[in-house]
Amino acid sequence: MLRRLQRSSVPAEETTAPKPNIVVIGGSYVGGSVVDLLASSLHRTHNIVLIEKNSHFQHLFAFPRVSVVPGFENRAFIPFTNAFHASPAGSTSVIHAIAEKILPDQVVLDNGQSVSYEYLVLATGTGKPGRLVSSQKAVETKHFRDLQESIAKASHITVIGGGAYGIQTAMDIKDHAPSKKVTVIHSRPNLMSRFHPKLHEIVMEKFKAAGIETVLGQRVTIPEEGFPNDGSEFPISLAGGKEVKTELAIVCIGAVPLSAPLLTLSPSSVDPQTKYIKVKPTLQIADSNYPNVFAIGDVADTGAHKAARPGMSQAKVASNNIEMLIKGKSLDLQTYHADTPGIGLSLGFHSKVRFRNPSTPDGEPSWRQAFKPFKTKGNMDAGCRKVWDRRAPGVKDYDL
Repeated sequence: MLRRLQRSSVPAEETTAPKPNIVVIGGSYVGGSVVDLLASSLHRTHNIVLIEKNSHFQHLFAFPRVSVVPGFENRAFIPFTNAFHASPAGSTSVIHAIAEKILPDQVVLDNGQSVSYEYLVLATGTGKPGRLVSSQKAVETKHFRDLQESIAKASHITVIGGGAYGIQTAMDIKDHAPSKKVTVIHSRPNLMSRFHPKLHEIVMEKFKAAGIETVLGQRVTIPEEGFPNDGSEFPISLAGGKEVKTELAIVCIGAVPLSAPLLTLSPSSVDPQTKYIKVKPTLQIADSNYPNVFAIGDVADTGAHKAARPGMSQAKVASNNIEMLIKGKSLDLQTYHADTPGIGLSLGFHSKVRFRNPSTPDGEPSWRQAFKPFKTKGNMDAGCRKVWDRRAPGVKDYDL
């Protein structure tokens, strides 16, 4: 058997069952959801195999919070040991490895081994440019503890990027340490620029109330070696020639689609400019030579905005269509229709906004702001406890 293999409630004698594999690459929110769906409906005929490059499920929504607030960074990383406990016994397995190449009937891993597949779902998401790399919980939690210390020491912190991650990080810094000077630099005139301008106005009002400064419409020149982190003041160079002086720079931009493994199978299905995977409305990849290969979530060019909620809807369509193909009902495939972009955006410890773009070009957006005071420290964990309850029920040792 492959090394680094975890099974969810799988007796050893069942691991060699002669069922074909449905392989899912990427075990974040969307990948985990499609594994749940496939295992529920197809466990009698297929093994559901998740290939995941990281040691733990990463609760990305908590990353801005644990960048700032000490004490529960370990809770943002949940073990996969029993992640699919709700699935039928023996139906799922998790392989911790990097998918380096995809061939017509197998996925080649970074350890030189391979996993055969009858159907394949890519849910690799986005990440840092370059070769795919794995991460270990101990390394990641140390990174966040180091960042917390750097934030604590700096009197002026600059957040680069005015998307959700950058906004939430900036607001959490001001709520955690109101005396610190915080600046947000964004390359476009509006924050959250993929949404209706009203969301920009809402965030700017919060920034003004919190005392957060902004530099908009300016692109940052990021040094190849990164920014200094020794506590001294240094300049951040802007494309227009100006500078912003700061003591700490937190970069919240630069994620790219992690589509590289597909290039060995179907380079025509990867957009050469954006690197997103081109898909049909059925979420099969654009290359008709491979109707058994699907792409969903942030890595796929579905027309939807990049968020967990539309990814969950795509998981349902993909899992249904795989079931239809297995049953020989290729004419009964569902098509995915992108919903109106929406977001739940945390604006500090006690405030959030739920925002949805207008459904028509001349329509108005809808939004609702909420204020939720935290009674205990546990309420500040950005939903980590809920993820543990779902993927690791009963586990109280958050260092696992």
